[in-house]
Amino acid sequence: MAEDSDGGAATGAAPPYVDPKGRKILARHKQFAVRQARRMGLGLTDPNAALHKLAEMGVNIFANDEKLLDLATDARSREAGAQVPAKKQETPPAPRREKRVAKKAGADVLMEPEDAVVMKPEGERDLKAEREQEIARIQRDLVIRRRGRFMAMLLRIAVFVMIPTALVGFYSYLVATDMYATDSEFVIQTAEAGVGATELGSLIGLGSATSQDSVVVQGYLTSREAFLRLQSDYDYVEHFKNPEIDAVQRLPEDATLDDAYALFGSHVKVGYDPSEGVIRMTVIATTPEASQTFSQALIRYAEDRVDGLTLEARGDQLRDALARRDEAERELLSAQERIVALQQAREVLSPEVELQATMGIINTLQLQLETRRLELRQLLANPRPNQSRADVLRAEIVGYESRINELRAELTQPDGSSTSLAGITAELRLAELELATKQIILEEAISGAEAAQIKADQQTRYISVGVAPIAPIGATYPRKLENTLLAFIVFSGIYILGSLTYSILREQVSL
Repeated sequence: MAEDSDGGAATGAAPPYVDPKGRKILARHKQFAVRQARRMGLGLTDPNAALHKLAEMGVNIFANDEKLLDLATDARSREAGAQVPAKKQETPPAPRREKRVAKKAGADVLMEPEDAVVMKPEGERDLKAEREQEIARIQRDLVIRRRGRFMAMLLRIAVFVMIPTALVGFYSYLVATDMYATDSEFVIQTAEAGVGATELGSLIGLGSATSQDSVVVQGYLTSREAFLRLQSDYDYVEHFKNPEIDAVQRLPEDATLDDAYALFGSHVKVGYDPSEGVIRMTVIATTPEASQTFSQALIRYAEDRVDGLTLEARGDQLRDALARRDEAERELLSAQERIVALQQAREVLSPEVELQATMGIINTLQLQLETRRLELRQLLANPRPNQSRADVLRAEIVGYESRINELRAELTQPDGSSTSLAGITAELRLAELELATKQIILEEAISGAEAAQIKADQQTRYISVGVAPIAPIGATYPRKLENTLLAFIVFSGIYILGSLTYSILREQVSL
């Protein structure tokens, strides 16, 4: 490195500075060297040149580090209750010059005692070596402590996360028995096209049932009633007591119906979508055939329950309508029998016919009576009438009048043994009016029965299967990879939450 005659700045770049004791030159040492050279008026801007120049002048660039080390050593000594060794106490203080003058560009520069060239005695050199050893020991302790904490963290992760996750994966891949799930979808429909029915349903007279019916069926499929019926028909409990099933999923031999029902609730999953009105059901069993059989049985049970939702109301309405129709038929038959009885008792088939026949006879007799009266009048008009002929005409006139009076009396006046034709007509007309009334009542009853039948048909609920239960080919459960990943996430979350909680509590306690 070349310098001018006044000791100014270097004309070329200086090589990297290497500490004779092998200490590492950090960025803060270079910055300190540049600042110190600027305070001393050296005019150096290159850190390496400043380090070289300060080393030649005997300026210690590690003074701040040694002060920090002294503070750390004193604090450590106070904590340990140790005393300063006698050798260090007997070491005489190193003589230091208070001030030194450096010439640069004809100016006087005052230097602080730590910046002056100091002759180091042998005792102070030993103290620096001990300080460096203490720093190295502290660094080793920090490294060991950090490694210990890191290993403890790895051990906790292994115990609380990795081992449980490995156990779950081992069970899922090697131990768990394969389970098969059969999916099905169905809707509850009615013959009556409601407001929410589709256009096609309106054309063919079909509509969706109310959400209440769907919710009732959903609850029924997961109820104890459905479970007991399935147990009675297909021995559901014995299916899950098979010794080939793993111990986690198998029902114990001494399992109660409550235990079996709890397993039934976890293996039969029913969901209802109110936006679409679709009921989705998943049935899980150890074999595909059993899963399909159980699913079909539950759908059949649901059909029976749906059919019985409105059966009582429909039966009452239809029963009342049919009863009214039968009563109207009986009353109509009674009215007809009364008319027949009157006709037989009065020996009159039809009062109108009898009246017309009697009136015809009366009219004929009236005509002949008038004829005889005209003949008699003409005979008596002669000067010398034929007396015998006049007597005959008079007798015929009396006969006709008598017969006409008898016929008229038969029409209106009853005799001792029979009723008059007018009375018979009145009785028959009343009977016929009653018959007509009963006929109208019967027609209304028949119409009401037909309407009740149609309404009952419209209120009928039935299940329409959209996705039929088909036995799966491959095993649905266990989902090995998903279960393992889920276990890892769950245990990791538990470990993290526990660690955070412990750290917060320890910090609060330490405060």
